[in-house]
Amino acid sequence: MIASLSSRLREARAAASPLDAAAAIAELKTLLIDLERSGSGQDDPVVFRLLRSDWEQLVDELQVRLSKNVEECVDFAPEGGKVVVSATPKGHSDGSHGVELPVALQALEIIDALDYGMAKIADSMMKHILVPAISNIHVSVLVECGPEHTVSVLSVVHSEENKDNRDGSNLYSRIVDVIKFVCKFICMENSKWVQFFAKLTWPRISDLVITHFLSKAVPNEASKLIEFQDVVQSTTEFENKLRSMMFLLPDRKDGKLTQFVDDVEVHFAVRKRSEILVKARNILVQYDYDSPLESGDQGDSVVDLLFQPEKCFTSKSALLVMKLVHGALKDASLSSARVAKEFCFAARDVLLLYRAIVPVQLEKQFDSLSQVAAIVHNDFYHLSQEILGLAFQYRADFPSDLQKQVVFVDLAPIFSQMADAILRRQIQLTVDTISEAIDGAEGFQNTHQPQHYESAKFSIEQVVFILEKIRIMWESILPRSIYRKSMCNVLGSVFSRITRDMLLIDDMAAEETLQLQGLIHLALENLSSLFLSLVENNDGSTKFLDHDAWIQLDGILPSLKKFRKLAELLDMSLKSITSCWESGDLVRCGFTSSEVQNFIKAIFADSPLRKECLGWIVRTPA
Repeated sequence: MIASLSSRLREARAAASPLDAAAAIAELKTLLIDLERSGSGQDDPVVFRLLRSDWEQLVDELQVRLSKNVEECVDFAPEGGKVVVSATPKGHSDGSHGVELPVALQALEIIDALDYGMAKIADSMMKHILVPAISNIHVSVLVECGPEHTVSVLSVVHSEENKDNRDGSNLYSRIVDVIKFVCKFICMENSKWVQFFAKLTWPRISDLVITHFLSKAVPNEASKLIEFQDVVQSTTEFENKLRSMMFLLPDRKDGKLTQFVDDVEVHFAVRKRSEILVKARNILVQYDYDSPLESGDQGDSVVDLLFQPEKCFTSKSALLVMKLVHGALKDASLSSARVAKEFCFAARDVLLLYRAIVPVQLEKQFDSLSQVAAIVHNDFYHLSQEILGLAFQYRADFPSDLQKQVVFVDLAPIFSQMADAILRRQIQLTVDTISEAIDGAEGFQNTHQPQHYESAKFSIEQVVFILEKIRIMWESILPRSIYRKSMCNVLGSVFSRITRDMLLIDDMAAEETLQLQGLIHLALENLSSLFLSLVENNDGSTKFLDHDAWIQLDGILPSLKKFRKLAELLDMSLKSITSCWESGDLVRCGFTSSEVQNFIKAIFADSPLRKECLGWIVRTPA
């Protein structure tokens, strides 16, 4: 066996044809290398080592000779930009010493040295052809073929007229022309050779394309993403073209460029979403709510409500947040479905961020009567209406895939409920504060005594002061309909409480009734500005309450009507009070039968007339 192997080695070395030599080497590899790996050559390790060394030397000699043969067939101009491929090595046109290019490559393939044989060709092709073809925009690729393809020439030539377009199709076309040339004239359209060449060059080609084109084409604005879709499409078509040429594998694992452009879109969207949220957070955290009305441009903060014919004062914080939301949705309308989805989520996140930060940040202001609370109520109220309008404003412009997926209407009730909760809290705080002030009147008992009268008067003045303070805070801030409703809510509670306390007095002296009547008139006179602010269609020019205004106020404030009627009753005779009950006037003002009876008993001493009048009241249905 040893002698046979040695003889075969000599025959392989003496073979005239590189293909014969390569075939012999491949056969000997099975016997020498694989035999040793299997352990069958352990009987004579020294001899096998010598034979294996001789075989390895033969392989080295053959692959060096064949590689040089390949290099002589593929000649690169020293100045770059040109490659000449000859069917036979340069200077050996008769083929006596060299072999044709495909023969050399086939022999290299047989001995598993194709990557070695192509390495220098691949490096030179990158340096002299592909680098200038990719890095320069004013170039074009020219291919010339000799008779029967004995000589083929590829040149990268300067051309001022040729300029890369935005989608990169010209660049990709140049690369395809170069690779076509390699596939046809160097690799002879052998798919295995083409893939070897691709393995040696594609990582560098793709890096060059990313550096010189794709990285520069990455958009900075969402409006440019639509244009970038042309780049995505041309890049995808480019790699698909290379797959059809077997330069890239069909499994798409080497689709480095398409992966890059896909990642660009996603990373752009994620980055933009993050930037939007950072901007929103900075706005919310840094905005000063304590003095929103002191700025000189507060007129810019008075906005029209979307679904109501009213205006309201809104903080710059809410306006800037809504500006971010509109900006994100406008960008979504101009983007692909994947990017648009991120922008839509960013818009939702901004709104949810406002909902999460502002109530916590301003919790202390909400615990006291403050203008800040009224402004934040407006912010939530304004945002709830704006949210309802988003679907109508943008959905039709969204990519079709997102039109049913992206919704905002679910957020509107959250903001509306938050606005209601803030205002209810302020109303309750106002009512509680006024109730404490009324408590100081001690039920308005014994007002004919100076000390008790002063306490009751001070209590009424405190009530008026608090109500006027609330009017000043709310009137210029809240939407008019909400202001009227909220103020009526507060006033209704106030007048009901004072009226109830006065009607519970079980014994009144004549002087006491006059003092109570005076307190009621004091309250009504000092609240005239507040009453005027509640009158519909009042433009501010009216300074006095006329008959029509009182009728309107009585209609929206039943407790005010009863309060005013009580002032009249305190100065009326027993028969007049009875007549008012019989006519139904007192019932229309909100008085009950028991209240009128107790009131008469408190003011008028027991007498046949009082007994008769009380009987009439009992018998007369309400």
